[in-house]
Amino acid sequence: MAATAVLPASAQEAPAAPQSVVSSDVTVAFAVFDRASNRTTLQYNEHKKIRSASIVKILIALDYFETYGADTEIPAADLALLQPMLRSSDDNAASELWVRLGWEKIVERAVVRLHLHDTAPPVNVGFWGYTALSAADVVTIYRYVLDEAHPKVRDFVMGNLHQATACATDGFDQSFGIPRAVPGDVAFKQGWSRFGDVPPRPCVEPKPKIANGAAKEGPLSERGVSADLDLTSPAMHTTGTYGGHDRKIMAVLTLEPEGTTWDESAQRITLVTGAVYLAERFISG
Repeated sequence: MAATAVLPASAQEAPAAPQSVVSSDVTVAFAVFDRASNRTTLQYNEHKKIRSASIVKILIALDYFETYGADTEIPAADLALLQPMLRSSDDNAASELWVRLGWEKIVERAVVRLHLHDTAPPVNVGFWGYTALSAADVVTIYRYVLDEAHPKVRDFVMGNLHQATACATDGFDQSFGIPRAVPGDVAFKQGWSRFGDVPPRPCVEPKPKIANGAAKEGPLSERGVSADLDLTSPAMHTTGTYGGHDRKIMAVLTLEPEGTTWDESAQRITLVTGAVYLAERFISG
């Protein structure tokens, strides 16, 4: 049965279904969860497995605290990895922690601990960005951080996501999606893949690339689909929270046609995110 967004019966008054605002060759998956009512209010393709790109960095951060303890005093050297990884999507920091914490074991432990249904470690464990996940699992991850994790872990992760920067460490503008389309105070973690190494308009001076290539987001040259996971289409994701006390959790995941530019993808996901926000607000009243 085809996936459908849950929309109210009064379709004439309802906003457009979010998946309809872009062409059919764009893969869209999304979910919104209302923590106040404890229910998923809007969803579409929510269990479709899509490669995570940098969204997996939240799991890396959670595993750090599981490994070293929630009450541990974070060494300055580790803080210099964790903060930019969460705020500015620093790939070098993610790669260093991915290797140190056990590569694919990070994801395997998260699947068990958080009861994730669609998440799986990358087939090539050297590429953390090839982790599979779904919009539904992203919502579960945020719910765990907000409502089940140790308060110090919650405050650290969400505090950094609330301070997410407009510009990523690699120079790409990560202010698409939630931070651009959703009003008010937001926390966000973005992900993207296969848009090249050089942003169209760098926000900052990019940091040096990893020298040894021990672990990375994923190679630009790899082709094909691995274990039913699309590894080649340009991917762009926006995830996070909005509303007072992080009331709403939103995940919007997209895969674009080959050759889509960064600007085109950023515009599309922002358009979809805005439509998701309006549709969910209509449903929730």
